[in-house]
Amino acid sequence: MGIFEAIIYGIIQGIAEFLPISSSGHLALAQNFTQKFSGAEINSGANFTFNIALHLATLVSVCVVYRKDVLDLIKGFFSLVKKLFAGKLKDGLDKGEKLFLMLCVATLPLVPVKLLGLDESVEALSGISWAIGMLLIINGTMLYISDRLATRGTTAENGGFLRPLGVGCMQALIGILPGISRSGSTITGGKIFGYTREEAVRFSFLMSIPAILGACVFELPDMFEQGFSMDMFTPVLVGAVVAAVVGFFAIKLLQYLSKNKSFTFFAVYSVIVGIGSIIVDLAF
Repeated sequence: MGIFEAIIYGIIQGIAEFLPISSSGHLALAQNFTQKFSGAEINSGANFTFNIALHLATLVSVCVVYRKDVLDLIKGFFSLVKKLFAGKLKDGLDKGEKLFLMLCVATLPLVPVKLLGLDESVEALSGISWAIGMLLIINGTMLYISDRLATRGTTAENGGFLRPLGVGCMQALIGILPGISRSGSTITGGKIFGYTREEAVRFSFLMSIPAILGACVFELPDMFEQGFSMDMFTPVLVGAVVAAVVGFFAIKLLQYLSKNKSFTFFAVYSVIVGIGSIIVDLAF
């Protein structure tokens, strides 16, 4: 993998990880079509490491944009531990403590998915471009419908624990599919369970912190097993930096759109890319 290719993948990851258009689907399509039309063999170990680096880079973007919420989460964790050992949980929870517990509840559905290897079962779809195309069409349809759902103005901190659990189930059940956007599935889940679009976007990004971090931790043993060539160091570093910078602006864009616009553009885009991928894959 060269520097130019790393930059392209970094841009794709930075944009698609947070905009509701599926980063896994776009990265898989980029890699599939690169191999299809160039005839070059893909180094699976190198790509595995590269994809982990890109995801960690976009995690940095989330932490920078939502640094106040991240700080509240860190404080909430330590204050919860302190209250637990001091026997003061009955005194109630502050904002950071409740938000931390909400994210824990929302992340719970991912645990059986990882333990049962369901994410690895669907990973085979990443090599089938026409299947990714179909999932992108479903993703676009999902976004179009969610954009038109009525909301009740609930925020994560003042809602109950069933709402984040429902959003977490959306992430675990359909967000793991290549072509279905993780952010799109959680934003849709947030809208279904009563969050405003702006709050659904915020909670979706905060949910990405344990989701991305947990996925990378689970994949580290496989990365070390497959090995890593030092020739990949510069492309991985360049791709990660590009993904982090582009991801930062992608989050800012989605924050703006959640306040002022609809997600119809992303819905239409997903459908067009999906149809195009199916046609290209089956025709060539």
